Amino acid sequence: MHTRADRNARMLNLLSRLFCAGIAAFLFPLVAHSQISPGPLARAHQSLNGPANCTQCHTVSTRSASFRCMECHREIAAEVNGHHGLHSTYPLPGPPGAACVKCHSDHNGENFKMIHWDPTPKGFDHSKTGYVLDGKHATTACRGCHTAQHISAAERAILKSKDLNRTYMGQSPTCTTCHEDHHQGRLGANCLQCHNTTTWKGAKFDEQTFDHSKTRYPLTGKHLTTPCAKCHTPGDGGLPRYAGLKFQYCGDCHADPHKGEFKQGCESCHTTASWTRSSFTSTFDHSKTAYPLVGKHRQVACVDCHKSGDFKTKMPFAACTDCHKDEHQGQFAQRVDKGRCESCHTVQGWSPSTFTASDHAKTKYPLVPPHANVKCAACHIPAGKDTKYKIKFAACTDCHKDEEHQGQFAGDPWKNRCEQCHNGNTWKVSNFTVTRHQKSSFPLTGGHVAVACNDCHKPPSPDAKPLYQFKNLSCTTCHEDIHHGEFAERMATKDAKSNPTGCEACHSTKEWSDMTKFDHSTTKFPLIGSHRAVECADCHKPPNMERTLLHVDFSKAPQACSECHEDPHGKQFGAKESDCASCHNSNKWKPSLFDHEKTKFSLKGGHEGVPCGDCHKEKKEVDGKDVLFYKPTPLGCADCHGTNIPKATDKSALRPWPSGLGSEFSFHVTESDVKMRKTTSKLALTNNHHVSLSKIHRAPTYLRCLVLLNCRPCEFPGSPRTPKMSERMSAPGASEYLRHPGKVTSKAWYL
Repeated sequence: MHTRADRNARMLNLLSRLFCAGIAAFLFPLVAHSQISPGPLARAHQSLNGPANCTQCHTVSTRSASFRCMECHREIAAEVNGHHGLHSTYPLPGPPGAACVKCHSDHNGENFKMIHWDPTPKGFDHSKTGYVLDGKHATTACRGCHTAQHISAAERAILKSKDLNRTYMGQSPTCTTCHEDHHQGRLGANCLQCHNTTTWKGAKFDEQTFDHSKTRYPLTGKHLTTPCAKCHTPGDGGLPRYAGLKFQYCGDCHADPHKGEFKQGCESCHTTASWTRSSFTSTFDHSKTAYPLVGKHRQVACVDCHKSGDFKTKMPFAACTDCHKDEHQGQFAQRVDKGRCESCHTVQGWSPSTFTASDHAKTKYPLVPPHANVKCAACHIPAGKDTKYKIKFAACTDCHKDEEHQGQFAGDPWKNRCEQCHNGNTWKVSNFTVTRHQKSSFPLTGGHVAVACNDCHKPPSPDAKPLYQFKNLSCTTCHEDIHHGEFAERMATKDAKSNPTGCEACHSTKEWSDMTKFDHSTTKFPLIGSHRAVECADCHKPPNMERTLLHVDFSKAPQACSECHEDPHGKQFGAKESDCASCHNSNKWKPSLFDHEKTKFSLKGGHEGVPCGDCHKEKKEVDGKDVLFYKPTPLGCADCHGTNIPKATDKSALRPWPSGLGSEFSFHVTESDVKMRKTTSKLALTNNHHVSLSKIHRAPTYLRCLVLLNCRPCEFPGSPRTPKMSERMSAPGASEYLRHPGKVTSKAWYL
């Protein structure tokens, strides 16, 4: 069936496309009917035959086929939209009506049955409708319930085109749809709260929830607490009787204790509230006596006051205690009113008391918030006649346990006087200010001033209370010693008040990074020279590539030069490798402080100003770097100056300089030594001939040397210098410097 339905759906889709094109509906209606109709309609749809009626069931669309089943079958639409009944349980995928044709296909012939029972009407699973057939209903014929008389008027309006005796639609699941309501609606529409589908007579109900007021005999007074079985006695079969019971007169259930002496009914004197409390008293006007009955006194039985029915003997009634015992046992006898009950209670009821906070304000302990909102029983613990109303109140701890501070303020100067820090309005807000804290043994300074109270005064463990008294006020009481005792000795030093300085030996309360108190000169490695500008982390290196000094072990900081600095000498000095201070200091690496006079080669005389590199020229590669080696270095004169060197006794080298700026002598700068010879005046040196004035020194033997025009030392670049007469120098000195060009360029040399 489904396969054929799918085929029909595809054909109807084709039909809708043709209608959209306007061909079938307007040009060839008769031909189209004979050519595109998939087959004759079923008998139920005969009124829709003909191509002009196609759109009564099919929608015109170029998309997937959709159907208008719900527009005619409104009873089905009502089930689906109301989410009840059989059709609401089926999935409805796809366009409108697509699910309908899967079970109810058409165009299969006039006699085709569009309704298919699975497997048969009798075998139909009624639970799919949402109403399970059980008990007696399971054996009831379908048409025993599905009849026209069981269909409501509202459902009939929807089913007006149906044969109401043939349809299975329109049924309500309520019991009264088929069964008569013997209770006539008094007990509601839910019969199942007392009855079941197995038997009507075996009614069971919850005595606690059953509402007897909806019956013909509402229960009042003592009847409300009477067990059901007292009235609903067993009938035939031993089951309780709920119908046919007499209840018009009290005598239908109760025996007459008066044995017929009173002709009027029981209710003329008695009520269901109490048998012993007769309404006979209503005929006696007690208000005309010296003691009118008001409030609770109106409910008191006459014999409770008039013992043994004696109404003639006069009774005292000026004070409550004439009849009632003093529940407070004389606690208020000392009051001005001598403890009269009516000052706190009324005849409308003993409780609640009329004693208010304003009355309490007249006592020795006026109530202020939040005490004004506290219930009386919170302070005056109820104990019946032993309840105490005169209690201690001088101290807060007379009522309140010291649970929050647990005796921390029991000693001087506090002595558990809560009001020194708290007031009656609220416990949580303390009036202990920073100003008062400054007078304590721990005045707040620096960053401590802005710290919240509970950051310091907090429980030491989850089950403990906050601490306010500390045995030790050192920094490590609150803060972790990140140095792990490394500076214990320094922290133990005393301040002006003979207290251990603790962390403040180096830090301040203003901020942790403030290290102005720390003096590195007091350590094993005082900072001098360039070391003063070095960052702490450059020597005190954090572990694990951290970026802070939090976990640094300061005691392991290096102290030898080689532990921080690379050896630029390529380890050529052996045992003296770590003795950098013998040649350098911490102010500046260069110039070296090396004392050459302690070596085998003294630099006195002309050698004193010679650059180290002019003699020490040997370089070797060490670890990929060129390193200048100072040994071996030649010690002989010829090793550096050659063999053609004038001796100190050579008179030509020691001849005095002519007076004035003579022009007959000059230095021949191209020679390896200095010679005095006659030449033309103003012999200009080329740019390759240099000499450094800063390295020309006095010698025992003086010669007039040079006049430099526009000369400046290479070591000190700047603007050109004015002409200046050079210092006198020895011939060997001049010989030494003139044989090494490349120092200071001179425009002209004059002999």
